[in-house]
Amino acid sequence: MQSLQSLNESRAPTSRQIFLQLVRAIMNFLKSPVGSKAKWLAASLLVLMLTINGMNVLNSYVGRDFISAIETKNTGGFIFYAWMYVAVFAGSTLVATCLRFSEERLGLLWREYLTRRICSTYIDRRIYLRFEHSGAITNPDQRITEDVRQLTTTTLSFVLMILNGTLTAISFSGVLWTISPTLFGIAVVYAAAGSVLTVRLGRPLIRLNYRQSDFEANFRAELIRVRDNADGIALTSNEGRMRDRLMTRIDDWVANFKRIINVNLKLNFFTGGYNYMIQLIPTLIVAPLFMRHGVEFGVIGQAGMAFATLLGAFSLVITQFQAISSYASVITRLGEFVRAYEKATVRDQASRIGYSTDTDHFACSALTLQSADNGGKVLVRNLNAAFVAGKRVLVHGSNQAACVALFRAAAGLHNAGTGQITCPPPEKLVFLPEQPYLVPSKLRELLVSSAGKRPVTDDEITGVIREAGLESTVKEQGGLDTERNWMEALSFEEQQRLSIAQAFLAKPDFVFLAHIDSALGDAEQERFLRVFADRGITYVSFGDRGPDPALYDAFLELNNDGSWTWTDIR
Repeated sequence: MQSLQSLNESRAPTSRQIFLQLVRAIMNFLKSPVGSKAKWLAASLLVLMLTINGMNVLNSYVGRDFISAIETKNTGGFIFYAWMYVAVFAGSTLVATCLRFSEERLGLLWREYLTRRICSTYIDRRIYLRFEHSGAITNPDQRITEDVRQLTTTTLSFVLMILNGTLTAISFSGVLWTISPTLFGIAVVYAAAGSVLTVRLGRPLIRLNYRQSDFEANFRAELIRVRDNADGIALTSNEGRMRDRLMTRIDDWVANFKRIINVNLKLNFFTGGYNYMIQLIPTLIVAPLFMRHGVEFGVIGQAGMAFATLLGAFSLVITQFQAISSYASVITRLGEFVRAYEKATVRDQASRIGYSTDTDHFACSALTLQSADNGGKVLVRNLNAAFVAGKRVLVHGSNQAACVALFRAAAGLHNAGTGQITCPPPEKLVFLPEQPYLVPSKLRELLVSSAGKRPVTDDEITGVIREAGLESTVKEQGGLDTERNWMEALSFEEQQRLSIAQAFLAKPDFVFLAHIDSALGDAEQERFLRVFADRGITYVSFGDRGPDPALYDAFLELNNDGSWTWTDIR
């Protein structure tokens, strides 16, 4: 636990980092394909803010004259300024509504653009795979959803708040100065002192909010793990251990949240007193002027409004510090996400394994594979092997880590090592992992998509379903046009059969199979291997079982010391 805390503390953002990351995010958005639309919305927001600030200044004078009319018992003035009040309020309401609408549309546009961009990169460039194996980023799902939402909406809110505060300060400085230069000076000093004390009292919130996001996400991850492994937990009677893990996660976020509450207690005590004094200070300064007949009675109310409004503009740090501290952690987390992606990309570009896809066979030249961790162990040393069309190969041996690494390297997913891999184009290769993945969709779409752009007839689909032994399964699931989450609807064996049916329709030159006997058993595995051969598909099978000369033409054995043995049978 201590190590996790120290790690999070070391990641705490600096003000300069937060500002630079914020500027970078805004500039990328404005330069994006939706940037022109964003600029139009931003311009409309600026016009609306100028309008509403002008109406607020006008409202302060209308309010002054309205109260003065009451004090002098001027009935005509009272009625006139009452109607003026109604007109100003109606106009302000309309402008404020349009302002809020434009802000929400701009925030939605930014969030949509950023989410689509991140998701496309996350999937298309296989960032999810790099993060999964490197562990460089925790809870990327939260960063893509919650953090992106908070970044876009909160950034826009803060930018508008700062801009509006600047316009308000300019507008009401003149109003307050004409009433009392002393009161204006007090407002500036009071806001500056309050901002400094607020930052000193609330600075720990930045680090604590950052840690809270991770602790909350870790707790959710444990709950998801329980859901995904429900049967395994129950069958192995591991409820106690999972309960203890959940309780530990709860302890983490509860303890950190208590620290947040303690900081908020001090901050709220100060800001509460600070805000209450705002109501009293202008009256203490202006009331004596009224008593000496230096100003009208309505000026007291105008001074109170102008002082509160001006101080609100000067005191954004005080009134929004808790939100700012949460926002700082969001920017930092998304910044880490981008840096981890860039680091993973640089590492991939620096990979010493060369890949080429311009041949009709699969070959490894001087290929050495290491484990993915830093300073990884050598799993396969200097492998030279050619997998040619029609030559069925079994990859096996005592070094299962090496088998997994070679399977992943063949698919371009393992880049720790040196050497060269040459293979046919991607459309000529199919990889069937031990645990299949089937996209939620209609069964017909799932099967047809595996054939690429080649047209597929219903007879072909029916044929591969029959050959895969899935006729009864398809009927039970409601036919080819029923949409299902197939990972939940089908058993492990049925999932494997369906992925094999996809391979049949894809008609590749090579298919790489990882332990398909774990789901199908030896007899069915042999049947499918013969079907692949009959269809002219060369298979390379990774498994634990011993060589069978009836099913293979060559064996590649991988040993624990990284050595290997290639044996040709035919």
